[in-house]
Amino acid sequence: MANRPKPTRPPPLVPKPGQVKVVQAMFRYEAQQADELTFDEGDLLYIIDMTNSDWWKAKCGKKVGLIPSNYVSENTESIDHPLHEAAKRGNMDFLMECIGNRVSVNGLDKAGSIPLHWAAHGGHIECLKALLNVANCQVDVKNKLGDTPLHSAAWKNHSAAVEILLNVGANPNIRNNDDKLPSELAKDPETAALLREAAGNRSLRYEEGYVDEEDSD
Repeated sequence: MANRPKPTRPPPLVPKPGQVKVVQAMFRYEAQQADELTFDEGDLLYIIDMTNSDWWKAKCGKKVGLIPSNYVSENTESIDHPLHEAAKRGNMDFLMECIGNRVSVNGLDKAGSIPLHWAAHGGHIECLKALLNVANCQVDVKNKLGDTPLHSAAWKNHSAAVEILLNVGANPNIRNNDDKLPSELAKDPETAALLREAAGNRSLRYEEGYVDEEDSD
């Protein structure tokens, strides 16, 4: 029986809970034992358990198995913010694969944006719906510019994305770092009117005594 190779370099830190490390294989790896994972060059690997410092559990497609941690360090390329990339490009297959492998829908990229920002920015409606379908998806996250996904959709005049976000409760009265409401970023008159109406209706509900659950005792 073949001996498993030992890592020659120390493994990286274990990701924080809720995060999934995603890498792309640069070379083929052939499983040496029944519980190991075989994969080809270019395959995406989702690292789902790094408890054992020598052997990590990974998923590739529908297969799950062990891979040597030193292989990940030396023979793969890390994919930062894979769900953001999928949302940005409107790549539904990759997006659904990421969601299926529990990549966080609320993870922040370098701009402080969540994947929903990029789906809204690109007007990628199917991606937007898929992200919103995830139970814990947050809709009013502000990035480093203070923009929410609603700001992103409004700025790009994606009226369909604006309507979807409003329908799931996105707040049209949030101002960004430039003190702008989503309605003030929309260049399309119909989109701006839709946002102003939603903002007015929300304000009216507050005046009539309605409050968010988080503000009530």
